[in-house]
Amino acid sequence: MARGNSPTVRRRRLASELRRLREAAGLTIDEVGDKLECSASKISRIETGHVGVTPRDVRDMLELYPIDADQREALVQLAREARKKGWWHAYNEVFTGSFVGLESDASSLHAHQALLVPGLLQTEDYTRAVHKAIRPDQPDEEIERRVLARLARQNLLADPQPPEYWAIIDEAVLHRVVGGPEIMRAQLNRLIEAAELPHVTLQVVPFGAGAHAGMEGPFLILGFPEQADPDVVYVENTTTGSYLEDPSDVYRYTLMFDHLRASALNTSETLRMVREAADRLG
Repeated sequence: MARGNSPTVRRRRLASELRRLREAAGLTIDEVGDKLECSASKISRIETGHVGVTPRDVRDMLELYPIDADQREALVQLAREARKKGWWHAYNEVFTGSFVGLESDASSLHAHQALLVPGLLQTEDYTRAVHKAIRPDQPDEEIERRVLARLARQNLLADPQPPEYWAIIDEAVLHRVVGGPEIMRAQLNRLIEAAELPHVTLQVVPFGAGAHAGMEGPFLILGFPEQADPDVVYVENTTTGSYLEDPSDVYRYTLMFDHLRASALNTSETLRMVREAADRLG
């Protein structure tokens, strides 16, 4: 997959700029909707990046804001680029929302998982076993589609310019035998291999740490290289996920991750624990 400014990131950047320009012009969402003869909810969805926006809509909105012709044309071009399809559109039925588009352009990914190996580090067999367990009613072909989509996502870590990836997992992840001993042993060996990559850091929070900051649930902090693209937190569950972009929310999760790093074993101790878990499986 090619890295760079993904359509998702462009759309997010455009949405932020349109919101900033409207506020600078002293206009409300309702006023813009009235002037453009469309609903306020449409303007709101555009400004939050929840829907795509056509270059024509952008041009119409910008006519209401005091900006010069060069800036107007640059934003219209950004709207054109934001409508291009990323590689993940081939898996539209699997990837919903903006997650993969944001992930593909992040410069740093800080993940916490208490129950499972993080998706970017899963083996194919482990992924298949997980999906069969959490979606027992789904046909095999749909499970396989999800497995292929997960494997496509993992190309991110093999990119010539990969993101800095820091994963913190609970010790329980090492003891939960997913798919049987052979599959789990291969998965643990995969963790060891990944941890040896220069851009990957792996830590385990041991049972001995007691209660810790990550007990609320899994999350991922996505950092971006451009100041125009603020960090975002993705909080996931079995069927969907939510994005937190408010600076106070991002700060809270960043602080949680810092506390998790402090509670976790260092990298050498982590690798020793993972190797011991693999050895116990034969």
